[in-house]
Amino acid sequence: MSEAELPRRVRLAASARVLRGDQIPLSRLAPHLTRDERWTLPGGGVEFGEHPRDAVVREVHEETGLAAEVGDTARVYDVSGVGERGGENVRFHSVRIVYDGFVAVDAPEPRVVEVDGSTVDARWHPVAEVLAGRVPTVRLVTEALADHETFRLQRPAAYALVRRDDAVLLTRISAAGYHTGSWTLPGGGIDHGESPHEAVAREVREETGLGVDVGVLLGVHDVRFSGTAPNGRFEDFHGIHLVFAAEVAGDAQPRVVEQGGTTDAAAWVPEADIEAGRVEVLDLVRFALDQS
Repeated sequence: MSEAELPRRVRLAASARVLRGDQIPLSRLAPHLTRDERWTLPGGGVEFGEHPRDAVVREVHEETGLAAEVGDTARVYDVSGVGERGGENVRFHSVRIVYDGFVAVDAPEPRVVEVDGSTVDARWHPVAEVLAGRVPTVRLVTEALADHETFRLQRPAAYALVRRDDAVLLTRISAAGYHTGSWTLPGGGIDHGESPHEAVAREVREETGLGVDVGVLLGVHDVRFSGTAPNGRFEDFHGIHLVFAAEVAGDAQPRVVEQGGTTDAAAWVPEADIEAGRVEVLDLVRFALDQS
């Protein structure tokens, strides 16, 4: 049978390009698919009636045991040729949608969940090793890495500088946030449609349990850095911080109200300890003190 007479097979598949820091999870193809060691992006065929995004989440779990979230961006790759499929020689055309995906920073080590499937192992691999060719991969992996663009996030937020005697109200960043263990001003992201004054009052209440009277805007601070967000996505982050003066009434002690968030402690911190460097604070705190 000539090549032109071979049966035709078209396959739609969806995969995830998951990057966490300088590593990427890959799945090793089973021996019945390739005699040589070959690693690929976790993913697989889209079932009839299944949305590709749902297919990615399902396939990533089956092949790595990881619970992945899928981003909004995707690229399409395809490959065609002649080969064995289902025990017969065919002309094949495989179309693969590759989504940006991410998993939580505290996700367990990957493991194959599906029995007798197309993959037999799952591991995190250093991206540098993959790009250097020291990890044997299918072409899709290097193509997807070459097209990768770091997710960019710009976040407007509102913070409060609250003083009492010689102390400043600060909150400590939990393991769920950037700069874990550092102290910063109480505050956070401004919700859609929320005024900055409303945002700062709400955030102070959630992070310290204290009600505040929000005063004048002291200044606008911004910061840009790259890192892994709490959801596991590697981001080029740009934070724009509106810093307001604020006051609290009474002598209530601060306590964290919101559980499981990016704050794990709240306290009145002597300003002298901040100035002497005895307390690790973000640059935002020093900026706010300089404006007051």
